[in-house]
Amino acid sequence: MQHFNQFSSSSDSRSPRDALGLWIEGKTGSGKTTRLIQQFSSWMAQPQADFRSGLIFAASGSNAETFSARLVADSGQDQPHQPNQTHQIFTPIRFFEAEVTAYWPQLTPQLTPQLMPQLGYPILPPLRLRPEKEQELAARLWQPELASGRFRRIGVSDARLVERTLSLFQLAAASGTAREQIPQILQQGLPDSAVMADWACAGMLLERWWRWCLERGLLTYSIITELYWRYLLPQTHYQSELTQRFSAVFADDLDEYPAVMRSLLELFLDRNVPIVCTFNPIGAVRLGLRADPDDLAKLAERVQVERLADPTLGLGVWQQPILEAIHQPLTLLQLPDAICTLQTVSKAQLLRQMADLISAAVESGQVRPSEIAIVAPGLDAITRYTLQSIFSRRQIPLISLNSQQPLVSSSLVRALLSLMALVYPGQGQWLSRESVAEMLVVLLQPAGLDPVRAGLLADYCFASDPSQPQLLAVTEFSRWDRLGYQATAAYENFLGWLAVAKSEISAPIEWLERAVERFFSDCHAPDQLAALQQLLETAQHCWQIESRLLTHADLAQEVLSQPVSQSVGQFIQLLRSGVIPANPTADHWVDQPSDQPSDQPSAAITLATVYQYRSAKCRHRWQFWLDAGSPFWLTGGVMLFGAPLFWQSRPQQVWTAADSLAAAQANLDREVADLLNRATERIYLCHSELGINGEEQSGALMPLVSAALPVDAADLAVST
Repeated sequence: MQHFNQFSSSSDSRSPRDALGLWIEGKTGSGKTTRLIQQFSSWMAQPQADFRSGLIFAASGSNAETFSARLVADSGQDQPHQPNQTHQIFTPIRFFEAEVTAYWPQLTPQLTPQLMPQLGYPILPPLRLRPEKEQELAARLWQPELASGRFRRIGVSDARLVERTLSLFQLAAASGTAREQIPQILQQGLPDSAVMADWACAGMLLERWWRWCLERGLLTYSIITELYWRYLLPQTHYQSELTQRFSAVFADDLDEYPAVMRSLLELFLDRNVPIVCTFNPIGAVRLGLRADPDDLAKLAERVQVERLADPTLGLGVWQQPILEAIHQPLTLLQLPDAICTLQTVSKAQLLRQMADLISAAVESGQVRPSEIAIVAPGLDAITRYTLQSIFSRRQIPLISLNSQQPLVSSSLVRALLSLMALVYPGQGQWLSRESVAEMLVVLLQPAGLDPVRAGLLADYCFASDPSQPQLLAVTEFSRWDRLGYQATAAYENFLGWLAVAKSEISAPIEWLERAVERFFSDCHAPDQLAALQQLLETAQHCWQIESRLLTHADLAQEVLSQPVSQSVGQFIQLLRSGVIPANPTADHWVDQPSDQPSDQPSAAITLATVYQYRSAKCRHRWQFWLDAGSPFWLTGGVMLFGAPLFWQSRPQQVWTAADSLAAAQANLDREVADLLNRATERIYLCHSELGINGEEQSGALMPLVSAALPVDAADLAVST
């Protein structure tokens, strides 16, 4: 087999121990992905004698789709994400899930002895558990400890404790740490912590959760990851089959992968399968979210290293002096005219002036909406709504990148949930006159029922009852003649349909499908169709899980099995809690490659948090750094509780306040450097003296705000 040996002159002079691998390292915009695709095309052009299949990894699902499209365009090959083609593309967790599912029969013999010895039945086929359902079931399983107070902490809600404990399992699994070691690691790393009552209790509950899930064949992301690295990957026959299936491996953005990926990639090297990886030293976007770039960087010691030159286009050339100014605020810094500041007293003024500046630039043709990004360390609902309203009035499109709005924010979804509460008994607590009126408007407005008449019907014809709420005949309203013939007929037809629906109660998912077909068959709006599809998929998953629980042995003692009416109530509660997102994946159609800008990614301005923007690999001509003076640039980093304790670069060490500050500063340096490399022409530092809470803002980026030219003077200098 031909090895990857076409290296550039910038390669290290060291003599690698394994010439099968190529490590492509470079900053944002240096051309890493392009170089990786060149290597992929070169591999595809090799003689086909030993040609099997290529394995390709991307950091996220949206990045995988973008990367897949580039592979097709640049190499002329078939779609990489199609399983029957010569190469396949995965995210790490999707690869683990596919392998665990495929090798489930080989895994179960190893698991059965560790589970309950008295099990008189085989482990059930695998069924993946969504994160929102995982948290709900774990809370129900751990209810005795939560209720007793043993697993409760003052000031921390039960839901937060459950979420935090499950995230610890995720971190351990991603780092290649046995779940049994979690209490010891926490005790050593946080000896004086008061964030949880009992580390030993947390370990006991996680062990119970692990056993409970596997006995029922339920797989969470944590369990999938652990099963892969701990039980499947060490098997000799699996290693042989895996390396026979794939003749080359390509991994983009390795700095965003979990530590267990290092063992997998080293296995390929050990079995003489070439690998090509890209690594961004100012990336590490998912550090603290199961990624461990420092550990994965050790893979470079085994392969040929090619370091790409820093990009010369864009504002990344100012990275070093800008970072020095942030670390040494008294340093006199002269920023280029392309970096300017927009300052106001209040946040409201700042949003208006920023919108005015963008609108004027778009209307004059100076820049297109698709070439503008507004990024901030955090985006509250008021800021999102204000910007969307302003630009909507000015007919300038704006897309909120991966905003993760709750599914229940859709009026169609709320109407169907209210309808379920009317059909299934015992759901009256979820109904109010306001929700009933909204339901009638959404379902019957096409038939002639307007909001005013719907409100009258909800006031006079809705009988509230916790166990059996119902809608009464229209004649219960003494002035029903004021409703008009069309509205009255629509309401009476609806009552007739409702009576039939109650008499023919079926499985909730089947009933929901009938209701969607009955009331929304003429719906064509993309966002509404997406919400309905997500509702049906969520319902199907929830009752698929409930069906699995009901078919389990010892039904009489199964504390988590329950009547359908109770399951309906929990389903409604789950959606109304807002934990189910309307768009569970990022808006991949605005994603851009990390090393080159897209011609026209979308026709809209991009609004995103710094984390969302960097994760999506976006690049724009103009960036607006909103709330440039906010302290959240330093303190608002996304990190799971206890994440540093599971980094392989610092095992068994106490995590102190000084460590937290140093990690926050390092994260800020990466964010600033990365954003600079993603801006090709101009950056506006948008700062208000007072934050949204009325407090004065003096965050870590204030030296830049002070050094930058005011927006008017900067615009004049650039134009001349």
